[in-house]
Amino acid sequence: MQTRPRWLSISLPALLLALSLTACLRIQVHGDPKAWTEHVAETMKMTPTIRVATYNTSLYDDADGGLVRRLAAGDQHARKIAAVLQRVRPDVVLLNEFDYDAQGRAADLFQRDYLERGQTGGGEALHYAYRYLAPVNTGVSSGLDLDRNGSAGGSGRERGNDAWGYGLHPGQYGMLVLSRHPIDAAAVRSFQQLKWSALPGARQPRDPATGEAWYGPEVWPQLRLSSKSHWDVPVRTPFGTVHLLAAHPTPPVFDGVENRNGARNFDEIRLWSEYLSAGASAPATAPWLCDDQGRCGGLAADARFVIAGDYNADPHDGEGLPGAIAQLLDHPRVDATHVPRSVGAVERAADRDLPRRGDVATHTGDFGPKGGTLRLDYVLPSRGLQVRGSGVFWPASGDADAAIGDASDHHLVWLDISAPTH
Repeated sequence: MQTRPRWLSISLPALLLALSLTACLRIQVHGDPKAWTEHVAETMKMTPTIRVATYNTSLYDDADGGLVRRLAAGDQHARKIAAVLQRVRPDVVLLNEFDYDAQGRAADLFQRDYLERGQTGGGEALHYAYRYLAPVNTGVSSGLDLDRNGSAGGSGRERGNDAWGYGLHPGQYGMLVLSRHPIDAAAVRSFQQLKWSALPGARQPRDPATGEAWYGPEVWPQLRLSSKSHWDVPVRTPFGTVHLLAAHPTPPVFDGVENRNGARNFDEIRLWSEYLSAGASAPATAPWLCDDQGRCGGLAADARFVIAGDYNADPHDGEGLPGAIAQLLDHPRVDATHVPRSVGAVERAADRDLPRRGDVATHTGDFGPKGGTLRLDYVLPSRGLQVRGSGVFWPASGDADAAIGDASDHHLVWLDISAPTH
């Protein structure tokens, strides 16, 4: 049996109290998932629980097909990512920044050669029987001059700037959902092609000097909202269907005074807020909210869900527009009271020594001396689901797990959920 790492913060009295509360068990676990499983195994038997996670893996390559070639040759970075997943062992996980290829070759290789082989610092082989991957907007040519440099397309960064979502080739920075439980593929909804202008009250970027729209009338009606895609992936769990709402909004930087990426980030986040609000009343109230399959309306009011992904928005700090992530954190259908934490984030924030208004223990990534630590990655359940544990895999530098904890500039965030017990 694995011993409990030093970065698990849970007191013995709290543990004893928690084990006695089999009906309403809620513990804030600071990081180590295996220790949680060991201590609450009996409760887990009585109440089916699943672990849902999000992880920005940075498994992308600037060359088309580059990730496939790297994985086929043996990639040390991918081994660390797999080790983290083996360590945390989520039942359902969204991987952000995992390059998409139409044949699913990268996903096949990662499963076969990395997850299903025990990695140093990780654990036993990990098998996911189900997956979902689909095209994304990154790197897909728009045929339009989106960065207003006088030409459409080009090469390198210029080509990326004129894609529907920034990317050097189609599928760069894609998404991948892995699940131990069946995915209802026929019921999946994707919003890759939804137009930004379709969103009521969309934040159309404007030149602050002139007040004129940044995107002209020949461009604005064609722009897609999602920089990658928005997916509603229904997963059939032991306690019923849970909708994984997966997305990866654009970072609110790399633009100009018009702040077009900041506005897009805000509205990409808002899409899920509208999706939940439309379903809470009646699907017919949102005829504009149509998915790539032609189905319109929001998520049913009685549906259980988990919002997951790298949303590139911190509640208090960073360069996002004020209130961007609050659109989800404060939504009446979302339970945002359980905030995953880690000791590694506190340590790194102290090293960066940058001013922060938010609780640095909740931060999920480190973005260098200038960017510092921020909370950008979220796993947010619907109200009514029971949260039985949470954490961020960010061990302190002196912990043995630190050897794999630096696999990405983001850290895996996880939540244990179950159906209501009363």
